[in-house]
Amino acid sequence: MTRAFVFPGQGSQTVGMGKALADAFPQARAVFEEVDEALLQKLSTIIFEGPSDELTLTANAQPALMAVSIATTRVLEAEAGLDLSKHAAFVAGHSLGEYSALAAAGAFSLSDAARLLRIRGDAMQKAVPVGEGAMAALIGLDFEQAAAIARDAAQGEVCDPANDNGGGQVVVSGAKAAVERAVALAQERGAKRAIILPVSAPFHCALMAPAADAMREALAAVTVSAPVVPVVANVEAAPVSDPDAIRAALVAQVTGTVRWRESVAFMAEAGVAQFFELGAGKVLTGLVKRIAAGASGQAIGSPEDVARYQETL
Repeated sequence: MTRAFVFPGQGSQTVGMGKALADAFPQARAVFEEVDEALLQKLSTIIFEGPSDELTLTANAQPALMAVSIATTRVLEAEAGLDLSKHAAFVAGHSLGEYSALAAAGAFSLSDAARLLRIRGDAMQKAVPVGEGAMAALIGLDFEQAAAIARDAAQGEVCDPANDNGGGQVVVSGAKAAVERAVALAQERGAKRAIILPVSAPFHCALMAPAADAMREALAAVTVSAPVVPVVANVEAAPVSDPDAIRAALVAQVTGTVRWRESVAFMAEAGVAQFFELGAGKVLTGLVKRIAAGASGQAIGSPEDVARYQETL
């Protein structure tokens, strides 16, 4: 069966994630040690022990989630003989997870991915003063309905569709007052639920332009190789493999919509029947099942999950 491997984004982090893998497998330990070294910080201590509010900081959460995803990948390579170039039709990641996908596919070194995500997290946090931006999930509406609500709610301010997650879940992002108007409009227009999200900045909207500039500069300074497997980019919902196209997609992604529903649909239409989510949580596994009827999803983030994956071979 054709397989794709997907990598989670911000919001999937929990204190203690990846610890059982690091305790059980030297390959996982090596990943956390390399990330600590690249960032000149014991990020692994925050990942394994907390406190939660420090792990949740964008500048920590982004490289931390990538580290857990790559630790999981390395363990599968060692224990289950995973070779993405042979065993995957595609890889993809949700928002920061795209960096995990690219690192797993050999486009970035692990150290460069960690440093890029630290820069990305810092730049996204600094782009908008705390309290001036917001994000909200609109549940039970399709993308076109949510995008129309965002346009109508803007009223001269920024309010953009940030994440098209599929399964009737669209996230809007922008100026706080505009996002609050979008929540009210969504409720008037038949959304099942519309809720402000507990995030520290309004990601994936035009207000993130300073962060996009920072990433353009940072990405220009790192080596990007062609990935060993096609990477389905968030902003394209289609594969990118040329290093310059990868850089451009990652810059566009900072202010652009994460087209996750279309990305999963693209992979399913190309014949992918099994999706494996590598890293923390199982958010993407749930979304896959809602987007691609008939496809199976399996989350892998613990030694037990690794053993279960080996049974599927």
